[in-house]
Amino acid sequence: MLVKLNWITLRVSNLEASLGFYHDMLGLPIQRRFESRGRQIAMLGMENEAQLELIEGSESILKPEAGVSIGYEVNSLDEAMERLAELNIPIVRGPIQPNPHLRFIYITDPDGFEVQLAEHV
Repeated sequence: MLVKLNWITLRVSNLEASLGFYHDMLGLPIQRRFESRGRQIAMLGMENEAQLELIEGSESILKPEAGVSIGYEVNSLDEAMERLAELNIPIVRGPIQPNPHLRFIYITDPDGFEVQLAEHV
């Protein structure tokens, strides 16, 4: 029935701060920005992959402590951690290596949502 994941939506308190984090710091490309029903929206992501939809608003549908995280793969976790240190983005958990083939860390975005950066070894 399902073919692919199209997008994940996060309601964010400040779109510019979130774009600064996901685009400027982490390097996620902005695919498009638009306004719908008075709300600023940005779609980010790699071509032909699931998008991250950021919708600016004052109400929060999903609380950061709900246990949801967004995961991205990196080529080198060590290089990612060095870059995060340069950007003063703290690692909130990890590095964790649950098996010989996977290592990951967690950071948080400006609204407190967890972002997992994973390296498949």
